Amino acid sequence: MNITTFTKSPIALALSAVLTASVSQVALAEQTSDAKTDNVEIIEVKGIKGSLVRAMNVKRDMSGVVDAISAEEMGKFPDTNLAESLQRITGVSVSRSNGEGSQITVRGFGPDFNLITLNGRQMPGTGNTRSYSLENLASDGVSALEVYKTARAENPSGGLGATVNIVTRKPLASPGERYSLSGKAIHDTSNEENSDVTPEFSALYSNTFLDDTLGVAFSFTHHERDFQKQLANIQGWQANVALPTNLDDDKVVDPRPLDDEGNRVGNHFFPRDMNYGIENLERDRTNGHVTIQYMPIESLIVSLDYIRTEATTGVNSIGWGLWNDYGGNINAYEIDENGTVVYADISGNDGSYTASRGTTDVEEESIGLNFDWQVTDTLNIVLDYHDSSSEIDNGGDDGLGSFGSLVLGSDQLRTKTYDYRNGDIPRAEIYWNNGTTELAPGEIDSHFSQFIHSPGKSEIEQVQLHGTWENDAFDIPLVQVKFGGAYTDQRMGGSHAWSGLIGGFLFNPSWPEMFPDGMFTKHSTNNFLDEFGSGGANLTPSYYYTFDFDEVVARSEAFLTNELLGGDDYFATTAYHDMGTLTEGSVQEETKSVYVQSQWEFDVADYPVQLNIGVRYEETDVTSNVLQPVPTTVWWKGGSEWHTQYLPGDANFLKQTGEHDVFLPMIDLKVELTDEIVARASWGKTITRAPLGDLAGGRSLSGSPKIGSRNGGEGNTNLQPFESTNFDLSLEYYYDEASYASVGYFRKDVENFIGSQIVSTTIDGFHDIYLGPRWNQAVANIEGRGEQATNDAIFAEIQANGSALNEQGYLTPSSEDPLITWDIRRPFNAPDTKTVDGFEIAFQHLFGETGFGLGINGTIVEGDVEFDVNSLEQQTPLTGLSDSANFQAFYEKNGLSIKATYAWRDEYLIGVGQNEGSSDNPPQFAKAFGQWDLSVNYDVDEQTTVFFEGININNETEQGYGRYEEQFLFARQYGPRYVVGFRYSFQ
Repeated sequence: MNITTFTKSPIALALSAVLTASVSQVALAEQTSDAKTDNVEIIEVKGIKGSLVRAMNVKRDMSGVVDAISAEEMGKFPDTNLAESLQRITGVSVSRSNGEGSQITVRGFGPDFNLITLNGRQMPGTGNTRSYSLENLASDGVSALEVYKTARAENPSGGLGATVNIVTRKPLASPGERYSLSGKAIHDTSNEENSDVTPEFSALYSNTFLDDTLGVAFSFTHHERDFQKQLANIQGWQANVALPTNLDDDKVVDPRPLDDEGNRVGNHFFPRDMNYGIENLERDRTNGHVTIQYMPIESLIVSLDYIRTEATTGVNSIGWGLWNDYGGNINAYEIDENGTVVYADISGNDGSYTASRGTTDVEEESIGLNFDWQVTDTLNIVLDYHDSSSEIDNGGDDGLGSFGSLVLGSDQLRTKTYDYRNGDIPRAEIYWNNGTTELAPGEIDSHFSQFIHSPGKSEIEQVQLHGTWENDAFDIPLVQVKFGGAYTDQRMGGSHAWSGLIGGFLFNPSWPEMFPDGMFTKHSTNNFLDEFGSGGANLTPSYYYTFDFDEVVARSEAFLTNELLGGDDYFATTAYHDMGTLTEGSVQEETKSVYVQSQWEFDVADYPVQLNIGVRYEETDVTSNVLQPVPTTVWWKGGSEWHTQYLPGDANFLKQTGEHDVFLPMIDLKVELTDEIVARASWGKTITRAPLGDLAGGRSLSGSPKIGSRNGGEGNTNLQPFESTNFDLSLEYYYDEASYASVGYFRKDVENFIGSQIVSTTIDGFHDIYLGPRWNQAVANIEGRGEQATNDAIFAEIQANGSALNEQGYLTPSSEDPLITWDIRRPFNAPDTKTVDGFEIAFQHLFGETGFGLGINGTIVEGDVEFDVNSLEQQTPLTGLSDSANFQAFYEKNGLSIKATYAWRDEYLIGVGQNEGSSDNPPQFAKAFGQWDLSVNYDVDEQTTVFFEGININNETEQGYGRYEEQFLFARQYGPRYVVGFRYSFQ
């Protein structure tokens, strides 16, 4: 088994253009309850019904297609996770991280196509994407979520799928003293090693002073979760590996048809590896938000706010599995009709056990200042500034300062088998030289170790000016004009340090005496992946070993020294090793924008009509700076271990620039056919800018370029944005309080579709021992003796033929060897236009005064953007495209509320390219997923509520595959979570 390391630095800078500071419809609704109207009785509907009423009113009153979710009461959002709440909206589905909703897909467009804003301000993306990870923000302090599905000139660019605005509470919008305290006890049934019960507590406070001219609000939430993830995975599938021609008929099953020359028709695919693992995780998250508002005069409100998130995720994991190289070492195989191997007997390589440890810290903060000035009765001006940042660092482990993996195992095997003919998880059996299928502790040797440190930071500094003019001067149907401009400077920088594969790898020479037998603990797989039919006791192998990470570190530091290993090799727990590589870089996007948007109201044949027309123009400059080491050659250590060598000393920065501009018109038409029926039509253009990693210039080559995986990557700062022309039609029937039915059609025609093409190329000076004259002679000698030409045998034969190892124990290439063929991934704008269209259906009904309610919605989406699994040509599909549906049933009466929800998402394309896939850029698909959640709340009195929540109570699992379902990629199991708690509120 080998661990793949990518040398492409995590460099990119997320920028979405300017976001207006428009006041949300929900916030406006809150303002109507201003305490100054003391003589008016305000009746506030709380709970599930109140949340549904407010959300429905937003949908009905806004122009364009807008959906919303409102808090049920202060400190109580419908779900504990914002992403889980968003999936209740028609057309929205979520992708999960560690069993929690993390990012959203809207109308088939994945996380990178949707813009997330906080109170009208763009937030930096988390990690090397433009996507904001919603699990990092607590839901307690959120008052509403707004999802804009159609184009609006006043909204920023970047949300090709949708723009989602997260609205927090403002003290002057809800005068008076209000507060809420809550505490939770969380039990994650998957947990094995950490705390079975973890806490979550939150506090929210809001008050106004000085005759409601000064307001202060703050929220604080701390959340802890301990859990375990069990998984099986294959890193990638290799297309058309060399098949032996001398096997007996009983060793081959291949139903593919033959051509006239007796050759099989179609492609065939073999797995690169087969791995299993257990990850024990601890996650802590702390959120804080402070808002101060001051109204020095009646026409001016000044707001200052600060928000901060700190999230830490620590993981200790154990893994086990096998690795496959191909080339004369296949002893038997069975292929199905689509060319996928479902059984193979393979010689060579190794079986390994891996212990990994790491801690990732995320720190996000934002400070903002807002001036809202009602200049005259008809003119309002808003000036908004914020400075926001997001830092991520996987070096939070104090002992390592990086993410570390220790790989132990053995190459003393006769053969190994892969079997996926039955069940839902493949079986991988190793037949060791000891005559059994079980490796003894005394035979376990050091393979290699590696340490990775890749910190990064994304920053956004943004200033926005917005104006609204209400027409009272001209006797025309014009109601108002909105206008404004903005400047956004977004910078993202990062570095990537990799130790290289250190510590005397490849079992040659071998040092099993380093590790005493008592260091290893043997376990059965009986309780491993037991939600799968072929998991648990049915899994093969049926055992695995665990060992102490710190003990292996101590023994390796004492034994695997530079004096023993020579060259630059030695064991050390650092990513900044003498054998390693370091890359740095940054991307900056500067965007200037202006917009104007007008609203018109008039009657046509006695039907009230609202018309919105607007346009937005933006210019963006992109600058990329990348510092990379200079690769020079590739050396072979034997087996599957090939390592890129670099020039010593400092590398140089490569600076590249790019630019683009966009013109984004929009039209919204809303017609009230009756008092209950609303019809809408919208047309407009939206964009999503290129993925951040694609904009980072320069070229990177794999530091471990194994045969079949000689990969690299290049960026392109001149990539043009995805540009979509959108058309929407909808019909909505609001027939009772919080009850409605709607149906909508949408169509998106997308230009400049950004895809990845892999170009096979050679680079001067990079010669390849593989298939060179020494390699071919060694193969001829071995096969001439009637032996199997495995990579290990070829490595030994080349030495026997007179080629000596260098001081570091490598075979080095010569000028007689051919040049290496590298598969370089390059992003590009596809010339064709692709179309996505679909239908959204929603139904929400309250059964009179019974307390019962029901909500159902579904989205059917399709397009010419799907991945053709039968083609090995480069493709530019749309990731995330899938049908989805949501169901919600509830009862709420007499202080008791019970809610059951089910979220379903059909299978979808996760992405193109597999970690160890071949150069055809194979796909990754996720299977359909459906999750049941349950919540029960009981009001002990007017202020105190006790509650119970169950998340994923059906224990749904996650599964993925490659071109075909038979090309297994992953299976993941988490487990249900249960929460009990209380909430005390005063408002």
